[in-house]
Amino acid sequence: MAFPINLILPFLFFFYLTRISFSAFTPTDNYLINSGANTNTSFFSIRSFLSDSSKPGSSFLITDRSISLSDPNPPPDSPVLYQSVRIFPSGGSSSSSSPSSYKFPVTNKGTHFIRLHFAPFKAPRFNLRSAKFQVLINGFLVMDGFSTDSVVVKEFVLKIDDSVLEISFLPSKSSGFGFINAIEVFSAPKDYIIDQGTKLVIPNSAQIFSNLSSQVLETVHRINVGGLKVTPFNDTLWRTWLVDDKYLLLKGAAKRASSTHPPNYQSGGATREIAPDNVYMTAQEMNRENQELQARFNISWGFPIESKRVLHLVRLHFCDIVSSSVNQLYFNVFINDYLAFRDVDLSTLNFHVLAAPLYIDFVVESDGSGVLRISVGPSELSNPLRANALLNGVEVMRILSPVSSKVGSGKKNIVVWIVVGSVLGGFLLLLLLVLCVLCVCKRKKKTKRSESTRWTPMRRFRGSSNSRTTEGTVSSNGYHTLRISFAEIQSGTNNFDRSLVIGVGGFGMVFKGSLNDNTKVAVKRGVPGSRQGLPEFLSEITILSKIRHRHLVSLVGYCEEQSEMILVYEYMDKGPLRSHLYGSSNSPLSWKQRLEVCIGAARGLHYLHTGSSQGIIHRDIKSTNILLDDNFVAKVADFGLSRSGPCLDETHVSTGVKGSFGYLDPEYFRRQQLTDKSDVYSFGVVLFEVLCARPAVDPLLVREQVNLAEWAIEWQKKGMLDQIVDPNIADQIKPCSLKKFAETAEKCCADYGVDRPTIGDVLWNLEHVLQLQESGPLDNPEEVYGDVTEPGTAREGPSSGSNTERDSGDDGTSGIINSSQVFSQLMTNAGR
Repeated sequence: MAFPINLILPFLFFFYLTRISFSAFTPTDNYLINSGANTNTSFFSIRSFLSDSSKPGSSFLITDRSISLSDPNPPPDSPVLYQSVRIFPSGGSSSSSSPSSYKFPVTNKGTHFIRLHFAPFKAPRFNLRSAKFQVLINGFLVMDGFSTDSVVVKEFVLKIDDSVLEISFLPSKSSGFGFINAIEVFSAPKDYIIDQGTKLVIPNSAQIFSNLSSQVLETVHRINVGGLKVTPFNDTLWRTWLVDDKYLLLKGAAKRASSTHPPNYQSGGATREIAPDNVYMTAQEMNRENQELQARFNISWGFPIESKRVLHLVRLHFCDIVSSSVNQLYFNVFINDYLAFRDVDLSTLNFHVLAAPLYIDFVVESDGSGVLRISVGPSELSNPLRANALLNGVEVMRILSPVSSKVGSGKKNIVVWIVVGSVLGGFLLLLLLVLCVLCVCKRKKKTKRSESTRWTPMRRFRGSSNSRTTEGTVSSNGYHTLRISFAEIQSGTNNFDRSLVIGVGGFGMVFKGSLNDNTKVAVKRGVPGSRQGLPEFLSEITILSKIRHRHLVSLVGYCEEQSEMILVYEYMDKGPLRSHLYGSSNSPLSWKQRLEVCIGAARGLHYLHTGSSQGIIHRDIKSTNILLDDNFVAKVADFGLSRSGPCLDETHVSTGVKGSFGYLDPEYFRRQQLTDKSDVYSFGVVLFEVLCARPAVDPLLVREQVNLAEWAIEWQKKGMLDQIVDPNIADQIKPCSLKKFAETAEKCCADYGVDRPTIGDVLWNLEHVLQLQESGPLDNPEEVYGDVTEPGTAREGPSSGSNTERDSGDDGTSGIINSSQVFSQLMTNAGR
């Protein structure tokens, strides 16, 4: 299908001076040809197109016969590039005619852009509008029976594995001819097209499309959604992005959005080469002011394509420029009315950062209607009061099949392939036998090793059938004992049935599932095509494979087959703590239950901080990362952002800021110096969240109430914190218990880490709070039960009469933690 764009327009010098600046991409291979011209053509000294009329032997043009012509009557606004043409007349009978070609040396093998410019005009003896011909790239047919009566630019993206790139023109009839006005050949940026994570959008399928970079792609549409036309001068790859107005199916459903701030490329999954600033700074969002529409509706676009049933690559560009805080925007993506991506949360995909660009690739088969439909709309996770969806850009590329498009594949080629196939088949069979022998040997070694190992993280799953191998990048780091096959996970989640989705996190969707031995598990699947998640994936495996604690969620295993990144955890029946505080139909927890949950989470966090010489800093403590099992035992989860603490001779770790808004340590945010006190701050926010049953950040509230910690501390300083306690528990809390709890939370949220208690101090005080609740006075908050213990102050633990749940067994944690105690499972045999 033709991609009609006015690529080169009469550029004004003023526009050149005022265009948006960017860091130019410099391709290794860069050939710009002005076909048929006698001299080189330059546009404001930015891009210089070389004449192809050089002396024989020094030109890229390889042909016995061709004609160069100039437009005898060029329009006043016609670009110089389109005022000359190279014509390739037929050389006799079509059977004996050999194509005329351009050949370009390739110094950097890999993905390349190829743009062919066609601008027909009338010339003596030749009417370019009547030409009909074929175009081949390295022997592959990319254009068949092509003709045009207007300016057309054909763009192809493909991998070049040869040392020479050849573009050939072959007239369709013996009396016909072909032509070309200009050619662009240049290297694409690294990873512009990658093989991992592209989702194949087919009904009732969760397949991943493989080997995308090996396909020949033809650009059909490139759209700047919600913005103005982007010309080549404002794009590092000299692309043109058209406006989306004429493709909107219901204009009243969409409203333009824009930002004056450049995209945050450092935190996003895209670069300026993927799409320019102008694409990510504009968008279409839901027009919720349209009173004629229902509360929930979709924004839909229809893009004309060929009516044939062929595959297309659909690349969607996103940048959240409409939200005021993270985790506020949830939406679904539909392609051809099929749900292609459920519950997209751009802030979690981009490490909890707003306005960070991201693109997601899908491969979809056209339905024969001649229209490709793309829709975005709010998900079930959306807040009904602020349900929204957005889209920043769309690219549609037709996938050409290199194998079926090969020209000249006669009997000789068939014989060659038969021979090659036979050799490859024999080699693969031999390789398979060798692998079988190696697997048997490795299995024996693993059995011996497991018998001599004193403790392994998840040894009870070692015997699961068809579940462990010893290959892959993660396995090479020593974690092969935790590997689970994709087939087992796929079967255990009913092929990732959307009805089994129990949550959406920063890494991807979480499914409820079971393994072959009927063990219930939670399966966290990385987002296909997001280009994010590998650091979190490795971090979770590295940390959770080495530690085990009653109050830390256990890692059952992982999978990295078929371009998948999947983590499998023990299943937590009651879900996240947040769902038992507000925003769900769950019954609210009692005050005693909330205290026990806080104590359990504090124990898990205390073990992280003290369980090794450096300790582990979680960096993302929040109510959604504290999970509850069937008995409401709390366990800390999601270690994707965790990292080792400072060494013994250091006070902090210097690192980029990661975390969730509302829970983020202000000192860490200002100084980018991470300590375990950053987790203490986040935990303090959770304590207020438990007490008040409202989000850490709620932008819908008045300004002084938006930030929970700041708001609660103001009421605490006024001595009126009881006025904002969750009404569900207000009559359950003894004043002395509330006083101690509030003081603990306030100390945790101190502006500076040095003023905050350690998590061990917090744990001691929370156990004290529970003791006060169960044995303290009913109505006298002024009884002296001790202030919040300052860091390093000696004190006695709560009485043994407390009903607080105690750790035992492999936890290694006794019921009472004194300031002098430092417990480590990782450093002592008792801990294992």
